[in-house]
Amino acid sequence: MLIKDIRADHYRIPLPVVLSDSTHGSIAAFELITVRVRDAEGAEGVGYTYTVGAGGGAVHALLLRDLAPLVAGRDAERIEEIWQAMWWALHYGGRGGAQALAMSAVDIALWDLRARRQRTPLWRLLGGFDPRVPCYAGGIDLDFPLDALLRQTDENLKAGFRAIKMKVGRPSLYDDVERVRTMREHLGAEFPLMVDANMRWSVDEAIRAARALAPHAPVWLEEPTIPDDVPGHARIVREGGVPIAAGENLHTLYEFRQLIAAGGVTFPEPDVTNCGGVTVFMKVCHLAEAFNLPVTSHGAHDVTVHLLAAAPNRSYLEAHGFGLDRYIAAPLVIQDGLAVAPDRPGHGIEFDWQALDRVRAAT
Repeated sequence: MLIKDIRADHYRIPLPVVLSDSTHGSIAAFELITVRVRDAEGAEGVGYTYTVGAGGGAVHALLLRDLAPLVAGRDAERIEEIWQAMWWALHYGGRGGAQALAMSAVDIALWDLRARRQRTPLWRLLGGFDPRVPCYAGGIDLDFPLDALLRQTDENLKAGFRAIKMKVGRPSLYDDVERVRTMREHLGAEFPLMVDANMRWSVDEAIRAARALAPHAPVWLEEPTIPDDVPGHARIVREGGVPIAAGENLHTLYEFRQLIAAGGVTFPEPDVTNCGGVTVFMKVCHLAEAFNLPVTSHGAHDVTVHLLAAAPNRSYLEAHGFGLDRYIAAPLVIQDGLAVAPDRPGHGIEFDWQALDRVRAAT
């Protein structure tokens, strides 16, 4: 079935609570860029990507100017062919960044369209392993006072989460360790607790931090240093004494191959909205499986739950705190620590377009 048209829209989503991490600082809003792909029979698939407060306009412009005309008129079922066409059309000016985000949104929409046309949920179309996926609450809470951090934790427990991630990377490593120690005491010895540094440290600082945090048994230390330092990641894995999650800032399959092959990651962590879409996310899952590694995820949990539900080597799905639930008809369901991939056709996300119109970004 041929693609008739593509629509891209750009929104600025305010957050109910100002969030914080060690590199982005305070986060009051994020940018959402949606894509709607319609075929000649009127069937529609929806995709999206996002940025943390900046850069959404560039992604939107790439979609309108470069990708929409390139994709229109092509066979919607030939997703790999379309992916390759987008990759090479944007390759010289891209290989990552805004180009990867724009491609990801189109690719997600194409997979949604295919599954909707087949009247099957995306997780079944991708292979269908298990629709109930272990899930954690991804806190963006570096600057929260300790009492607020514990209140958030209790709210997440009441919401059904049975694993939690907190931010580290404060100016004082002692403060980080004390906050993690308090969380460990609050949650109990065997409760799954992850910590996320958001690329804050040098390699030597990350090794020192990992060793200091190791007595509190984190499931993983996430993004301890910049994603560009592959040998540094390998040193942290070897010398830090805790598992390492990384990959949310990797935008190509080849970057994941380099990090995994170098032994620089324990839990590969793609984000479907910036790694190249469903097409690349699933390739990363298979690559990780070949190295006997468990895969996790970053962001976009309403889409990603389908992808991890199709991956036998999945570990935890991240449920992100970006507040998109206010604009979705049926948000992700969490039951006893498991995220449930819906049985609705496609990825099952139905945006409230009228509500989104009220937060449309200025152009």
